[in-house]
Amino acid sequence: MIRNFFKVAYRSLLRNKGFSFINITGLAIGMAAAILILLWIQHELSYDQFHTKKDRIYEVWNRVPLDGKVRCWNSTSTLLGPILEKDLPEVERVARASYNGDYLFSIGDRKMMKTGSIVDSGFLQIFSFPMVEGNPATALTDPHSVVLTETTAKSLFGNEPAMGKVVKIGNKDNFTVTGILKDLPGNSRFDFECLLPWEYLKTNSDRQDFGWGDNSTPTYVLLKPHTNFAAVANKIKDLKQHYHDESKTLHWELFMYPLDRWRLYSSFTNGQEDSGGRSTFVKLFSIIAGFILLIACINFMNLSTARSEKRAREVGIRKVVGAQKMSLIGQFIGESVFLAFLAGIVALFIVQLSLPAYNQFTAKKLFIDTGNAYTLVAFFGFILFTGLLAGSYPAFFLSSFQPVKVLKGTFKRTHALVTPRKILVVLQFSFAIVLIICTIVVKQQIDYARERETGYNRDRLVYHSLNGDITKNYASIREELLSAGIATSVTKTSSPLTDRWSDGWGQNWEGKDPNDRTDFDRFMADDGLGATAGLQFVQGRDFDLKKFPTDSTGLIINESSLKVMKFKDPIGKIVSDLGTNYHIVGVIRDFILTSPYEPTRPILICGAKSSFLTFNVMQIKLNGQHSTTANLEKAAGIFKKYNPDFVFEPKFVDAEYARKFESEQQQGTLAGLFAGLTVFISCLGLFGLTTYMAETRVKEIGVRKIMGASVANITTLLSKDFVKLVIISFFIAAPLAWWGMHKWLESYAYRVDIAWWVFAVAGILSVFITLLTVSYQSIRAAIANPVKSLRTE
Repeated sequence: MIRNFFKVAYRSLLRNKGFSFINITGLAIGMAAAILILLWIQHELSYDQFHTKKDRIYEVWNRVPLDGKVRCWNSTSTLLGPILEKDLPEVERVARASYNGDYLFSIGDRKMMKTGSIVDSGFLQIFSFPMVEGNPATALTDPHSVVLTETTAKSLFGNEPAMGKVVKIGNKDNFTVTGILKDLPGNSRFDFECLLPWEYLKTNSDRQDFGWGDNSTPTYVLLKPHTNFAAVANKIKDLKQHYHDESKTLHWELFMYPLDRWRLYSSFTNGQEDSGGRSTFVKLFSIIAGFILLIACINFMNLSTARSEKRAREVGIRKVVGAQKMSLIGQFIGESVFLAFLAGIVALFIVQLSLPAYNQFTAKKLFIDTGNAYTLVAFFGFILFTGLLAGSYPAFFLSSFQPVKVLKGTFKRTHALVTPRKILVVLQFSFAIVLIICTIVVKQQIDYARERETGYNRDRLVYHSLNGDITKNYASIREELLSAGIATSVTKTSSPLTDRWSDGWGQNWEGKDPNDRTDFDRFMADDGLGATAGLQFVQGRDFDLKKFPTDSTGLIINESSLKVMKFKDPIGKIVSDLGTNYHIVGVIRDFILTSPYEPTRPILICGAKSSFLTFNVMQIKLNGQHSTTANLEKAAGIFKKYNPDFVFEPKFVDAEYARKFESEQQQGTLAGLFAGLTVFISCLGLFGLTTYMAETRVKEIGVRKIMGASVANITTLLSKDFVKLVIISFFIAAPLAWWGMHKWLESYAYRVDIAWWVFAVAGILSVFITLLTVSYQSIRAAIANPVKSLRTE
């Protein structure tokens, strides 16, 4: 029986090559798109899930009322880690970890930069990064030990064993390799090439520790097995208030955030976890994957039911000779599963061909693990599900024909106003139009933020880390860059102009409201920041230490800070911050330091005598009279002269600023790509339906032409029904898309308004695509010779 089913399915496949091709192609493209999306989703869901103790790992967060709302962030004081181990018996291990930094590795004459993190010795006991060599419990106990990844070890020592070898880091200290880790997987929040011990950080004279007021270090906690999390959460909540007086007045709380929520859910509004974060995109793309697959299945359903008259006699004869309805249902579902299997094989080829470009675009290393039994089971389950979904409606529809009517020839197609086929076409195009509108709005939002005035001039502005000997030779490097005509202005700052490395509250000034808890972004600058970055001064002037030596305790504020401080005449006013009294020398227009999608925040640009900030970055305005390449080549020679052990690696401010749009750009492009696929699959089905309609109405068209109907009349006759369905789809899709985009845009304080023309473009485009799809078969049928179609009458 089963063999007979497949034989019939195979013969039907060969007998209707055109429709079979459309069915298989549509299903294959839909399945391939769904597989690609599901691979992305699976990768997102798998983040940090490989750690064996994942259910006991937490990150400590702060929750503090500031600026009239409750803020949460995931970095704490360096003092917290040891206190947690001392005060909470439920805690098994605690590990602090610095943010990644670049470190110079030297072995003889060979030097290279590696990205690393400084961590407590318990880090490798909390997290399950597989060690090829070494002991996780002791690898980082020595202050001059270093743990490398396999790739890093190979790049440093070649094929020689790395364990026990000595390497110089930062051209200053010797470190012994005490452990080799497997290369980190792509589905981890951590991305380092080496680990250095926290004990070494304590001996580093450059380290500044501001105690409980410094909250810039991630802290990870491993709870003991079978610990009551609620009890520990209550204990840690007010822990900081026991050690820090200001925490009591601020109602400062600490809380532990579980590892399984780090990647997808770490988004907070007014102190509570909200529905934002990456989980939104996982849900969104899950829906897109489901709908793309559904649309492909709808094509199958529509084409199968459209060809029902050709299968009606077969059904009638089978029923007459004793076939039961369930047997026929099984046959038709078997045929659809067979087609789904063929489509699945084609989809696999499409996925394998697409993965390199897809991985490059998504910055992931996605792959199909064909050697894994679970993968094979999932794939065949996916095919079976698709076959059942695609074949369910046609199977019940075709098996319901009454043999008496079919064999008498009284079986007729219905021309009802509302039919399942029309509903399915409307559903297809509704989703396609929703995606078209969403893609346009997302692009609008990205362009709106990208075109926003930044408040400074990014053109020809580069920065370089003050690594190695640059700090002590800064004056000489600056002088040579200017005298050689490479740069028109040079200054040094505490952080790049595109990032915030420090913020804080508790500043004092004349007339301040005692209840004010404004959180200011902090920035430190040397001479000439305004000239270098092109900042726009509305009052006062830039720092000029040669002319005004007291500018070392000068302060430049932005307009947002001035609104908070409410000075009518701010120049000369004193602002106290962490024990230093600064006098305001200038007020600048707001500039974007962090997110271009958010309102600008109040900023304090402190003079060089800051007690809590250090210079980390050199800002260089390249001379526009020479090419950028020539400027950088000459600059490389100067840096090599004064900082020979380090590679000259400048970063362009405009490129770093562009990175702020990468996430939204990626989401928008993905949505656009899958919108295009959705439209293509829908149009493929529409093309098949038009082809079939032209075939079934060929005699009617012949008669109409003989009676005087023009090509335009015939084309309109065959096209108008589909255009009506697409217009109905538009009126369903438009409000859904508006609601979805309105909700999405609510997460951005600086956002575009949804314009009416977006819907007009989507509507016109959908109708145009529909006409383009159906016009070929319509015109072909309209210009056919009517004599041939009527010859058999």
